[in-house]
Amino acid sequence: MYLLLFFPLFFWFSGFSAAQKDITGPNAVSGQERGSLTVQCRYTSKWKTSRKWWCRGAAWSSCKIQIQTDGSEKEQKKERLSIRDYQKELVFRVTLEDLRRDDADSYWCGFERLGTDPGLKVKVTVVPDLHEESLSSVRPSPTLAPSTTKTIKYQLVTTTSNSTQLETGTSAPTRSLLSNTYFLLLVFLKLPLLLSMLGIVLWVNRPQRGPAGLQNQPK
Repeated sequence: MYLLLFFPLFFWFSGFSAAQKDITGPNAVSGQERGSLTVQCRYTSKWKTSRKWWCRGAAWSSCKIQIQTDGSEKEQKKERLSIRDYQKELVFRVTLEDLRRDDADSYWCGFERLGTDPGLKVKVTVVPDLHEESLSSVRPSPTLAPSTTKTIKYQLVTTTSNSTQLETGTSAPTRSLLSNTYFLLLVFLKLPLLLSMLGIVLWVNRPQRGPAGLQNQPK
C-alpha cells in the first residue's frame, strides 16, 4: 500500500527529469553594470510553439515569471527585459538591458507544457562599473556645501570692495581741490603776519644816523 503512494511521485520526477533534457543553456552568465546581457536557451522541436518564459528566484517551484512569449516569434518587451523565440533555430533569447547590481540573482528559462513546466537554472552576475565608482569617489560630498557658500560670500565682499575702491577713486579730484583751497587760505591768512614780522625786523636793523647839524659842522 505504501508503494502505491510513491508511484505518482515517481512518475512526476521521471517526467520532470525527462523534460529537463528538452531545454539546455548556460548555467551562469555575467554582464557589466549599465551594460546588457543575453541568455540563449535551446529546446527540442516538439516544444516549438510552446510559450517560453524567463523566471526569477532561487527555487524553481516559487520563482516569479518576469516575461514570456505568446507562442510566436514576435518579440516581447517589458521595461528593461525582452524575449524572442526563434522557432526555426529552436532557441529563444532573453536580453536584460541597463544592468544594475540588484539584477544579480538566480533565474530560470523554460517553456509551458501540460503538467510540470521544465526549467533551466541560470546564475546571473553583474560586474560593478569601476569607472563609475572612481567618479563617485571624486565627487564632492554634501558636507562641502557650506564651503561653497563661504566662497560665494567672499566673492560678494570682494566685489563690494572693488566698488568702494572705484567710488574712492572718483572722489579723489574733490579732495585735491579742497586741499588746494585750504592751502591758499593759509597763505592769505599768514601772509600779512609774515609781512609785519619782516617789517619789524627791517626797522630794528635799520642803520643808525646822528643829528644832521653835527654831521655838517666844520671841524
